[in-house]
Amino acid sequence: MQAKYDVLGIGNAIMDVIAPVGNDVLVREDITKASMTLIDQKRALHLHGAFKKHSHKLVEDAGGSGANTIAGIAALGVQAAYMGKVANDALGRRFAAGLSASGATACPLPFAKNAATARCLIAVTPDGERSMSTFLGANVEFGPKDIDADIIRASAVTYLEGYLFDTNDQKAAFVKAAEIAKAAGRQVSLTLSDAFCVNRHRASFKQLVDNHVDILFANEAELLSLFETDDLTDALSRLTATDTTALVTLSEKGSLVKHGGNVYEIPALPVDKIVDTTGAGDQYAAGVLAGRALGLDW
Repeated sequence: MQAKYDVLGIGNAIMDVIAPVGNDVLVREDITKASMTLIDQKRALHLHGAFKKHSHKLVEDAGGSGANTIAGIAALGVQAAYMGKVANDALGRRFAAGLSASGATACPLPFAKNAATARCLIAVTPDGERSMSTFLGANVEFGPKDIDADIIRASAVTYLEGYLFDTNDQKAAFVKAAEIAKAAGRQVSLTLSDAFCVNRHRASFKQLVDNHVDILFANEAELLSLFETDDLTDALSRLTATDTTALVTLSEKGSLVKHGGNVYEIPALPVDKIVDTTGAGDQYAAGVLAGRALGLDW
């Protein structure tokens, strides 16, 4: 059956608050540079206020890693949809509206009962590096009951965001989505998202990759962490046994594509000045998945 959607994303529905700030703000607010830190609602509100005070160009937009990728896919003219969870609040409504405005289909987003819509407070320093403080909010209530089987069956690829793979209910939701996709003859893609996520849930991630994932996205640190090795060649060889196609970003060195028994080196295109690295990996995944939907080879 022909797919209605080329790619369906499942991930943390988060409003992104992006604030260009000086390095002094990171020190003052105790923000770890170039990392992602989970925070509670009280700190989220405090940082939101601090960013408004110290940033001259604060931007708020629908985001989260998976949603960023889906918006990027839609921008490339490919049919994309998104599944996540928000609260019945102003931010939740703005999230759905923002995603729809990108050209993606925001599937009916279920409401959380006990938490506000999530937000990611992103400090962007003059060197273009981004440092993220994330309040997960409504996403912590995402579980198997939020998986719409009909939408998954209607999607050629279901793209799973590693940041969401945290609680037992969320893990069960990923497995349910993957099993539905496989039974329908569809593909499953996963992004490891962050070495922080891999370190927390290594065994569960490996089981997911071994049994359900056709296309894996990771940066070098995440893949090395997954297999607890310092040797990238060794990590790639471990994936060969799972018949998983892997796309590994290597920062300024470009990326690697491992498909079947072959590894392809893809050089990076040079740029004169890096302005902001927020969502770079998300858009890499968007380009790859959109390219596949358009019939390009690896």
